[in-house]
Amino acid sequence: MGQLFSKANKEVFSTPLSMNNPVTVQVLGICSALAVTAKLEPAIVMGLSVTVITAFANVVISLLRKTVPNRIRIIVQLVVVAALVTIVSEILKAFAYDVSVQLSVYVGLIITNCILMGRLEAFAMQNAPWESFLDGVGNGLGYAKVLVLVAFFRELLGSGTLLGFNILNHDWLKSLGYVNNGLMLMPPMALIIVACIIWYQRAHNKELQEK
Repeated sequence: MGQLFSKANKEVFSTPLSMNNPVTVQVLGICSALAVTAKLEPAIVMGLSVTVITAFANVVISLLRKTVPNRIRIIVQLVVVAALVTIVSEILKAFAYDVSVQLSVYVGLIITNCILMGRLEAFAMQNAPWESFLDGVGNGLGYAKVLVLVAFFRELLGSGTLLGFNILNHDWLKSLGYVNNGLMLMPPMALIIVACIIWYQRAHNKELQEK
């Protein structure tokens, strides 16, 4: 049990959440920040979907890594990811249909997510299943964290709501001159918020400033 939660394994899990975040440090998965962060709910679902798929795809590829010929490894990775994406997509349609409609084609496009494919190639192909699982969960949650932050500010300041609950659309706020900022709901604002997150993270971490 101690080996499962060793210091090295803890670092594998925790590093993508901060010091090596796939979005803010590696600058991957930016397209999703544009597409699914106008509202908080689809951003949460998208983040969790990517986390689940990345974790289990890592495990499967790690188990197969010694048996898959090198020349077809990318094809095998795509088949595994496509199968998991299909399963997740069908589950969303069955139990969260409204969110599935909001996410539209972007669930299917997880197949081409550069974070996912990068972890399969860079980590799962060289490491054991448990470490690969932790790496997948860590990178998925690191990605989800950024999506949730971006969606939080975009929905709150753009629509005045969070998860469908009215937060800022009150008469007393309007009487003070407050108006929802429609610009927050436009795709460019997602990039601006991501840029602010990147700036904040680098400003408070000397190690990242040296990179």
